[in-house]
Order: sequence, then structure tokens, then C-alpha cells
Amino acid sequence: MKILANDGISQNGMDALEAAGFEVLNIKVAQNQLESYINTNGIDAVLVRSATEIRQELLEACPSIKLIGRGGVGMDNIDVQFAEDQGIHVINTPEASSIAVAELVFAHLFGLARFLHQANREMPLEGDTRFNDLKKMYAEGIELRGKTLGIIGFGRIGQETAKIALGMGMKVIATDIFIQNATISLNFFDGQKVNFNIDTVSKEAVFKEADFISIHTPSTENYLIDQNEIQQMKPGVGIINTARGGILNEIALVNAIEEGKVLFAGLDVFEKEPTPEMQLLMNPELSLTPHIGAATKEAQDRIGSELANQIIALLA
Repeated sequence: MKILANDGISQNGMDALEAAGFEVLNIKVAQNQLESYINTNGIDAVLVRSATEIRQELLEACPSIKLIGRGGVGMDNIDVQFAEDQGIHVINTPEASSIAVAELVFAHLFGLARFLHQANREMPLEGDTRFNDLKKMYAEGIELRGKTLGIIGFGRIGQETAKIALGMGMKVIATDIFIQNATISLNFFDGQKVNFNIDTVSKEAVFKEADFISIHTPSTENYLIDQNEIQQMKPGVGIINTARGGILNEIALVNAIEEGKVLFAGLDVFEKEPTPEMQLLMNPELSLTPHIGAATKEAQDRIGSELANQIIALLA
């Protein structure tokens, strides 16, 4: 059987699949050439991340496809229901990238709280001539310990984010439409373990109480956080979105920053990828990354192994 890893797969995942007798084609085929490539090469399974879309039209035109694998959590780039109705396996890796995304949340938070995103721009340009001026500009950072982190979406990634927050002494409140409570276990290097029981609350309660808000929900048809929701938040709130573009109204966010309602924001995802709006790219109160939430070596190894194990179980 032939597997097209169109958005890539880790070496350990490829090795496991090849050892099980699969032929893995780890190449990138342009979206508009996928149909031709799949049919010409008799592809049985297609592995994607967020870049490649697998829609009904493609599946109807490519009857050889038996499995679609998504390296990651969200599957909004796949017509899942149609695929499953045709008897096609649709799999993903919901646990593999949780740690990587959660750590990126705090990379943004730490950087924003201490102006690192700005200082790293200015120091190379003016550090030798305006050192004391820059020191004064960035001397009013804030500490995260003791602050309240509000988590919107308390699934695997949200709970992993909560672990980091609890471990550094933050209060955690969370909201989720499906999860009423969760036990967060902190496992330490010496074998000690501490459990925290967290009951979820309403979105309104999170908006009202949180000093910082981190978003971890699937894609939504309409904005989950728009002008009205931002106005319910505490003055000086910080917002981090590592979930999906289109969940957070970027225009409302920029306006709220300019008005002083929002202190800062960290964005890993954008409404218009791969061409984010220039007003986002140039805003000094934004910390920006190019959709790299799951992009660590460790996470990609876990994703590759998890995909390979599922494919072998289903198709070998």
C-alpha cells in the first residue's frame, strides 16, 4: 500500500510504516495537483497537517483512498463526515502535540510580560546607542505568578496549559461546553505527584476574572471572541490564541489594544493564513509566530509514531 505524507512525517513514523510493508511517499504535492497525483500513483492513504485540504470533491475523484491521517488535533481541513460515510478511515493524533502547544502559550506570555518581543527587535538596532532608554522603556514588566489564567476550551491542550500555569503558581479557571470538571495531575522529577480538581465555569466568569486568556477550541463558524466578549474582560487583559484563526476577531483585538482594554496578545494563528494582515504584523503589542504550535521535534516524533501505529492497526 502507498501512503502520501503530503505535509510530511517524522523519520520514526516513516520507519515504522516501511517496516510494516507500506511504501511512504514523503513529498509535497500542490493542492491543485493532488487529484492527479493520487490517481496516477494509486495512493491508499493521505497524511496531512493543516496545510492540505481533503474535501469531498477530492475524495469523490480519488476512489483509491482508504485512509486520511491528520497530524494534529483539529480536522477542519477535512470533510470528515463525508469520508466516513464512504467507509474511509479518518484518524488524528489528539495527544501528541498538547505539550508543544501549551509551552508555546507560555513562550508568548513570558515574552509579552517582559517585553521580550519588542526588546529583541530594538536591541540589535539601538542597544549600543540607546541602552538606558530601552532599559527604561522595558522596566515595567509584570510577573505571572499569582495571576489568574483563563482557559477557553478545556480539552487535552487546555489541560496541558493548565499544568504549566499551576506549576508556576497561577490560579486557573476554565470554560468548556462539554467538560464540567477535570483532574490536573502534576508529576515532578522526583516522583512526587499533586492533583488539582478544576470545575469549569461560564465564559462570562472567565472573561470577568482572568488576567490572561488562552484559547483552545476547534474552529468556529462565527467569532468566539468578538468586540462584545472583549468588553466583558478585565481592563489590561492579555490574550493568547494558538487554536485557530477566525476564532478571535482580529480587528476587534487591535481596536481593544489601541483603546487600552487589552494590554497585549500573542497569536500563532490568523484569519488570513499565510498572509496575515499588515496591521497585525506591525503592531508592537502583539507577539507573533507562524502557526508553529505543534512544531517541536518531540511533538513531531510523537505524531509520526501515533499515526503509524493507527495506520498499521487499520490497514496492515
